Amino acid sequence: MSLHEPPAWSGPSSDPNDEQFGDVVEPATLDRAVEFDAVLVGEPYDGAVIGRRGAREGPAALREALAGIKTHHFDAGLVESIGDLGNVTIPDGDVSSVQETVRETTREIHASDAFPIFLGGDNSLTYPNATPLLSESLGVVNFDAHLDCREVRGEPTSGTPYRQLHEAGLDAYACVGARHFETSTAYAEYVDEQNGAIVTSEAVGDDLAGAVDRALDAMAGVETVYVSLDLDVLDATAAPGVSAPTPGGITTRELFESLRRVAADDRVAGFEVVECAPPLDTEGRTAAAGARAVAHFLTGHMEEHDD
Repeated sequence: MSLHEPPAWSGPSSDPNDEQFGDVVEPATLDRAVEFDAVLVGEPYDGAVIGRRGAREGPAALREALAGIKTHHFDAGLVESIGDLGNVTIPDGDVSSVQETVRETTREIHASDAFPIFLGGDNSLTYPNATPLLSESLGVVNFDAHLDCREVRGEPTSGTPYRQLHEAGLDAYACVGARHFETSTAYAEYVDEQNGAIVTSEAVGDDLAGAVDRALDAMAGVETVYVSLDLDVLDATAAPGVSAPTPGGITTRELFESLRRVAADDRVAGFEVVECAPPLDTEGRTAAAGARAVAHFLTGHMEEHDD
């Protein structure tokens, strides 16, 4: 396993009453990772992006944005006990070799029984992030504008992780926030053939609770659930700094509530935020949304954990 030393964390506020994530996140090592409610893992890589690159800078931007967020949630109280394992060492080489190297590290993280939150990085790393969980029956809830189940032609890409996972034995799949006119018919039919659920952005807007229930219903019977957030699920006005921003996405408020609901499922064994590309968003809106998504997910996860 190869991880770079985690960065130092500090909250930017000068007010001593402002407890921020920067004040509570601690550097962690793998042998202590299980002591935390969750551990952050950076994955600075965008070598498999189909569209615009920049996601290799996502982990640093997400950490910076998270450091300044206050830890208090009005309904759940304080978020605390978060560790940071640092960044996965990304080798030079083709996408397949990068996926295999990353999988060696994520396998050890999952085996430690820690709860990982992967900070991407591009969507191709969903495959090595989730693959170690296939030792049990596994379902993935994917918040995404796209289905990302393209056929692998040559090297994998950011558009192929769910095809790869299905071929490796994925048992269940749901895409929440899928956008009309963003997916080819063949890929929609492929998800149908796998008995997957496609929950559109309109469905989330019309009935958020019902939309999340549809996604979780698709997970019926699996032992473990992995949750992926591609920030392009958000409307382009909220997250312009992604590889493929498009209009018609869900709102940040819809995303945050949806994540809290999914995180409360006691089968969830990991979470990731991918496709945050800071160079494509000079105002930092995308990283701000991604960091708050982490905070909201932690709230749902810790409520379940405390119970």
